[in-house]
Amino acid sequence: MNIRSAAAPPTAEDASSAQPPADVPSKRTRRWRRPNPEWTLAILGSLLLAVVLTWPTMRHPATTIPGDLGDPTLQAWQVAWSGHALLNDPANLWHSNTFFPERYTYAYSDTLLGYAPFGMVGSGFEAAVIRYNVLYVLLHALAFLGAYALARQLGANRWGGAVAGIAWAYAPWRLAHSGHLNILSSGGIALALAMLARGHGWSLRHGYRPERRRPGWAVAGWLVAAWQVTLGFGIGLPLVYFLLAAVLVAAGFYGWSWWRKRERPPFGRRLLIADLAGGAVFGAVTLLLGLVYLRVVDLNPQAVRSLDWTKMFSPPLIGFITAPGDSWLWGERHAAAREQLTWPPEMALLPGMTLIGLAAAGLFVSSFPVRHRVALGLGVLGTVLLGLGATLGGDGDPGYLTLSTLLPGWDALRTPGRMMHWTSLLLAVLAAGLVTALAESWHRPSAHRWSRAVAPLVLLVPLALVTLEGVNRTPHPVVPTPPAAMRTAPEPMLVLPAGGIGDLNYMLWSTDGFPRITNGLGGFEPVTQAQTRVAVATFPDAGSVAYLRGIGVRSVVAVPSRAAGTPWEGIENRPVDGLGITREELDGTLVYRL
Repeated sequence: MNIRSAAAPPTAEDASSAQPPADVPSKRTRRWRRPNPEWTLAILGSLLLAVVLTWPTMRHPATTIPGDLGDPTLQAWQVAWSGHALLNDPANLWHSNTFFPERYTYAYSDTLLGYAPFGMVGSGFEAAVIRYNVLYVLLHALAFLGAYALARQLGANRWGGAVAGIAWAYAPWRLAHSGHLNILSSGGIALALAMLARGHGWSLRHGYRPERRRPGWAVAGWLVAAWQVTLGFGIGLPLVYFLLAAVLVAAGFYGWSWWRKRERPPFGRRLLIADLAGGAVFGAVTLLLGLVYLRVVDLNPQAVRSLDWTKMFSPPLIGFITAPGDSWLWGERHAAAREQLTWPPEMALLPGMTLIGLAAAGLFVSSFPVRHRVALGLGVLGTVLLGLGATLGGDGDPGYLTLSTLLPGWDALRTPGRMMHWTSLLLAVLAAGLVTALAESWHRPSAHRWSRAVAPLVLLVPLALVTLEGVNRTPHPVVPTPPAAMRTAPEPMLVLPAGGIGDLNYMLWSTDGFPRITNGLGGFEPVTQAQTRVAVATFPDAGSVAYLRGIGVRSVVAVPSRAAGTPWEGIENRPVDGLGITREELDGTLVYRL
């Protein structure tokens, strides 16, 4: 049931709704319109909240990094490389300084290309680390702002928008991905949907209102969606298929309405042009990026992952109510449940106990119409079933694996649990509808005075609870600094010990000048990478020196302090006599000139 009936008088929240007024203001009014204080406060609040709930990220932004020393160092390099390449040599953007002598190496994993403008600010190793930490905070702020804007556009009030924003941006499951900037960077999804809905004059609460159409917002929505895709297909590809499905469904409803009423529903030429132009940009960006990845697969057939990977990462149902270990509130309490998960980082998928409860209640009490609540509920159910992957029905077919065989590119999305982006967003919208209904029921003219007075205090409870569930205990290790030898050794170079997580650190080290290095680690391993490791396992000797010279390597930088337990342990004691190379030591690092 709707707590607030359609006949109820408008409230203060309705007056300050994110929806623009139906009447068109004069040119003078548009020119001198003051900024909406709601959105000023929302932006400032999102930034402050992001700093607090990601703390201590900004305590030592030049020396520490959230999560671990693996993927975050890779992604800090990715952002730095894109900015460096676009400023200095755009033609070779995809041919990075790593994995020498391979080509298209920047596309060996999600590229975060959309963050390239940040990569243009500053240079060197320290700037790369600071830049990564700033982005880590800002992406959380954008996620809150996007979900808040979407909830407001769909008809929620400010309380509902705030609950939806925090619940989605700081859901406990996200803490398992503190080291995956590409997975956390999903704020553009909610923001694009909010802009597209506003551009088309549509909301869950009021349906389609032609007088609210804003073609400019529609274009902005398509552009934000295109930007989201440039951050990586791991999160962007489901958005591509969602928007494609939404366009087809909307066109179908439009045609049905036209046929049923025997008259064309209002849409407008300007909005149609906006959709065609914005959709063309979105499609072109998706296609061009897709062609790059197809080229990578052509050059490296081993990059194709079988469905066995999807089956391995498919979570059991208990994973959807299990929090990752980095959750301050639930981490220790859910330790026993996590032991039942074969891969907790991809299977601990708790969207928040508070959010689940609010969304469940929002199915029955809401400011949204019943049919829309049912649709949201079915969306939650559908995304959960897809998120189960191969554990659904024993083989995931029909389900996630069906999509892997039918939809181009879906087979590369080997982690079904990441559908939680969509599950938690739908839950957040349901929760926003409940909170809005409760707030408005207490502000009715017929409501008792005491209920109006205590309403803000009561509404703080769900807000506080979803915030509490977002508190982290994410580790922030100190990032190892690059040896001075890397700045003086001739390039192309090989850094030893090679392989494993260390290669990710070397990629970040290479941001000091971006020398070409043979090292690198991505979503797959090129053939030459394994060959090089085998060939140089006995370095320095005649065979390894000849091999490196053959592929164009001019120097080797060895860090003995990192070589324990590797084939290069004790490398400082290996002779170089008769090899035709020189060796020098610089602050504990060895430089071999070939």
